[in-house]
Amino acid sequence: MLCRSGAGWLRSLPALRLRAQGLAPSWGSARLPTLPLWAAASVSAASPGGWYEALAASAPVGAAEEVLLVAHEASGLPWWGSIVLSTVALRGAVTLPLAAYQHYILAKVENLQPEIKDIAKRLNQEVAVRAHQFGWSKRVARLTYLKNMRRLVSELYVRDNCHPLKATVLVWVQLPMWIFISVALRNFSIGATHSEAVSAGVSVREQLAAGGSLWFPDLTAVDSTWILPICVGVVNLLIVEISALQKIGMSRFQMYVTNFVRAVSVLMIPVAATVPSSLALYWLCSSLMGLSQNLLLRSPGFRQLCRIPPTKSDSETPYRDLSAAFCAKFLSRKR
Repeated sequence: MLCRSGAGWLRSLPALRLRAQGLAPSWGSARLPTLPLWAAASVSAASPGGWYEALAASAPVGAAEEVLLVAHEASGLPWWGSIVLSTVALRGAVTLPLAAYQHYILAKVENLQPEIKDIAKRLNQEVAVRAHQFGWSKRVARLTYLKNMRRLVSELYVRDNCHPLKATVLVWVQLPMWIFISVALRNFSIGATHSEAVSAGVSVREQLAAGGSLWFPDLTAVDSTWILPICVGVVNLLIVEISALQKIGMSRFQMYVTNFVRAVSVLMIPVAATVPSSLALYWLCSSLMGLSQNLLLRSPGFRQLCRIPPTKSDSETPYRDLSAAFCAKFLSRKR
């Protein structure tokens, strides 16, 4: 029976008897949704009992408000510095370890691919023999192959404890955290906070109004210069392009997804120009941390420190390769 994987299964392959049994899908993929939230926020907030009002008054948003207030009081920084420090601390303490774990899982999955290809080749030969022996139709033979292949691949994931779904944990933590902190900052900026937000008789909204810097002195107002919104869009686009350069031979679906994320990154510019500067500043800091995290996880030394298994696609000079790929894709076209 096809119930083993790895070398033991390959050695006993000629004596195996196929059994077709159902199997749940082996993995799914999740992409980080970006921002359909703020375009309708003002309309939703204006309607009592709306979904946004419920979100703004929810316990997770209240907890995010408390975290921001504690960080501000503990640091003693003006609000712009407190927002930057809180973003760096949260992304460094929460999302960076999860991103390292994601790369750990994906590296183990990549290292399984040669074994999966070998199993697929041998299984295909076995199915062909059985189909000829028992007179199976092409449809029955294909279904038998797919069901047993899924089962065998699933057994490999269990053996190495690296199911691809585990790589999506970053999304399920990072996205809610981003939303809750964004809503908390918006609550502060419009004076709708549900936390105890008064310090020395001055409300947080008044503190934010005087807690900006440079061209955005008022964090409760929009950035009329569009500098923060444009920087948000540019950094997000840079993250997308770096990820695209890392992928070779993308499928049509991957191309569609990449182009969609590019469009959303551009759409973030006018959206960020309509929200308080406190949000735009947080989004920019979060995106910069995401970019830094992306580059850091390419470092061979850091990957070794995180015990991420080496893979065939790893490079000893990742930054030089990235620079060369970037120049070849964008600069060579202009010549």
